[in-house]
Amino acid sequence: MDKTDKTPLALEAFLPYTLSRAAELVSRRFATIYKDHAGLTRPEWRTLATLGQYGTLTATLIGAHSSMHKTKVSRAVQSLEERKWLRRSTDENDRRIEHLELTREGERNYRKLAELARAFEAGLKDMLGEESFSELNRGLAAVERQLGTDVF
Repeated sequence: MDKTDKTPLALEAFLPYTLSRAAELVSRRFATIYKDHAGLTRPEWRTLATLGQYGTLTATLIGAHSSMHKTKVSRAVQSLEERKWLRRSTDENDRRIEHLELTREGERNYRKLAELARAFEAGLKDMLGEESFSELNRGLAAVERQLGTDVF
């Protein structure tokens, strides 16, 4: 006997869908800031921010940390290098590996954009209220812990 539920799935109430929509809305809103201030794409911003936070990394680690496909990381690295915001150095032991780090100009731009990011987050906190903001962060951290997404 088929016991499949025939009720349509209410996508708007389905947690994976609502998480994705909310993340996209917030991401798009913040994208206008880094695009307007520095002309960056989302992958460029994520690459810059990851290097700004962690220092010297490989493209593979940047991709893992920021959940970006290697081609997006590669294009972002190329673009940031053309701007002279990052530099590459070949690994002494394995010439296939490149270490990436921000230049002085990259650091300067990262610091400016990080301040804008903090202000953006403060605006979200004001909009949601302290308690809801904290609950949301705790809930998201719990989801990430349970699904094992900690890369660093």
